[in-house]
Amino acid sequence: MTRGKHGNHLRPAIVMPMHDPDGILFPHLQHAIPFLRQAFGHGYLSVTAVTLARQPAWTAWLAGEPFFTVLIGSDAARPGDQFAALYRHAAAVSPPEQVLHLGFVDRVVFAVCSDFRASYLADVSAATSAETPRLYHRSAAAWATHPANYRVMEGSITTAGEALLGRALDFAWCYMTLTAGRLARLMPGVTRSDMSMLAEMVVGLCDELEVREVDWLAWEDPYLLGRDATELRREREASPGEMRKRLGYVIPMLQVLASHNGRSA
Repeated sequence: MTRGKHGNHLRPAIVMPMHDPDGILFPHLQHAIPFLRQAFGHGYLSVTAVTLARQPAWTAWLAGEPFFTVLIGSDAARPGDQFAALYRHAAAVSPPEQVLHLGFVDRVVFAVCSDFRASYLADVSAATSAETPRLYHRSAAAWATHPANYRVMEGSITTAGEALLGRALDFAWCYMTLTAGRLARLMPGVTRSDMSMLAEMVVGLCDELEVREVDWLAWEDPYLLGRDATELRREREASPGEMRKRLGYVIPMLQVLASHNGRSA
């Protein structure tokens, strides 16, 4: 399933946790599948229990789509637990040398269904095992599309991490590539149950990571919601709820950095 048409070349796999109880992402994902097939040999998805409960028809469609292996999360699972279970599964069933692309459904479908498709697919094909692990950062152009409070909040983690680890890294990352073997070795050190487990992963890889800045990590919400980008950005920048939402993962990520002993995990 993961082997290409020519010889034994391993095609990469896309690995994405999915939380979509309102059914916003499913139609975009359905539209994106032909483009994902161009780039990947297979996909691994973890769907939250509440998504299954509220979107049974869409989840049944997804489970029947041969491109994907679908895992259903536990009712009690927190986001970090869901992500970790998915990453461990993908690492366990994939050949150690296979490149896995860890992303999020909203970011990936935006990248392949928008004007960024060509640049995203070029980056996928360029991510060979010799070049991983690689962390994809939002470029200056990509950050300029986001609400300003997003960058302020997440930038605080980058600043703290640079002071502690000597590298400016995106601990609230959106996209990473690494081999299945390297992911399998990384995951035993990832223990947190919330979104801060993403920061644990970066800490564990910080001495190895190659960083690439990309424009295709531009803000995806206006596209997915069918909203005017300027209007939606102003709403988010004026929203105290958005600030609280960001602090909900920023503070635990800062705690991950504060507890780090100065060596890669």
